Amino acid sequence: MGGRERHIGTAERRARLALRQRLAAGARATTPEEVARSLVALHGTDPATVYLAVGARLAEADGTVAEVGRALYEDRTLVRMHGMRHTVFVFPAELAAVVHASTGPANAAKARAGLIKDMVTGSGGRLTEEWLREVETSALAALARRGQATVAELTRDEPRLKEQFTYAAGRSYESLHTVSSQLMRVLGVEGRVVRGRPLGAWTSSQFRWAVAPPHPDVPSDGAQAELLRRWLTVCGPATEADLKWWTGWRVTEVRRALTAIGATAVTLDGGMTAYVTAGDEEPVRAPAGPWAALLPGLDPTAMGWQERDWYLSPDLRPALFDRSGNVGPTVWWDGRVVGGWGQRPDGEVVWRLLETEGGGREATAAIEAEAARLTSWLAGTRVTPRFRTPLERELSR
Repeated sequence: MGGRERHIGTAERRARLALRQRLAAGARATTPEEVARSLVALHGTDPATVYLAVGARLAEADGTVAEVGRALYEDRTLVRMHGMRHTVFVFPAELAAVVHASTGPANAAKARAGLIKDMVTGSGGRLTEEWLREVETSALAALARRGQATVAELTRDEPRLKEQFTYAAGRSYESLHTVSSQLMRVLGVEGRVVRGRPLGAWTSSQFRWAVAPPHPDVPSDGAQAELLRRWLTVCGPATEADLKWWTGWRVTEVRRALTAIGATAVTLDGGMTAYVTAGDEEPVRAPAGPWAALLPGLDPTAMGWQERDWYLSPDLRPALFDRSGNVGPTVWWDGRVVGGWGQRPDGEVVWRLLETEGGGREATAAIEAEAARLTSWLAGTRVTPRFRTPLERELSR
């Protein structure tokens, strides 16, 4: 990571974003798999985000729903699973073992320990760790027999999954938790089950479950190095803080992975040190022309870095983020966020500029074209973001 440091300014960072995030018109992809491999991970907490994020990056977007469904549920070239920061993502299938080995074991141990503690305490000792092991063995066997199943179907095979315990007894957020929902979450973090087809339409948050295919044994250090290399190729330059935030790793793990891949240090506007992969410090040519994009809530580009001032003005955040820091639908013009969008009850996509500097009529025309494109392929399907933001709520009335 030593040697001469090159400077990469904001304009070049935006050019890299446009090309590597498949957002400039000439950089768009032809398949969902191509999009996922380019971005490394698609946020999957909100199911609609996966489809909308892919559609925004396809040269021909009209077949997005069918093509993403094919990749997820027929060819299984994409897989929805827990990854960084205890978050659900969609990854290329060939990355599943790397993601699990790089982030899964530590997250899984913490998740299981938390469930056992909450369950034993919240049941007054009635439900024990040994009891949970017996129930999960039975539930996994039932899931294997069925192939795919909802939680309701599994509870018919293993009624003990319906047992409940009190979470945070005596506190303002006290609530009853059911063993089934909490156990399936833990098994997902452990990489033992995966989400299958949704119940209902592609926008549904209710999924069937399936037993996960076995993961090859990948050393943790090597997995972390490979995951960081792939992400830095797409998102570099990135600071150490960006990397720590995106992965959820300890700073020592981030530094070890940077060293393992021989990352190169560069400087950014403002004097910060950032990193790119070895050999990627050469200048990047800007796209052929300015570009517009309408990206969904939780889009991997908008959520890609912890430090976002180079593409998103702090003044825009109150309108575009919820109170937990989740980004809503955003409008982009030539490498920066300039506004947000929503969808009216009749299905029309509407948008508003919050930043008007630059672009003028060209920007307005390009954004209008993207809104019409999105309205067309949604074909009347209403998409309500899971995490709603002030501007999205206002535009969607």
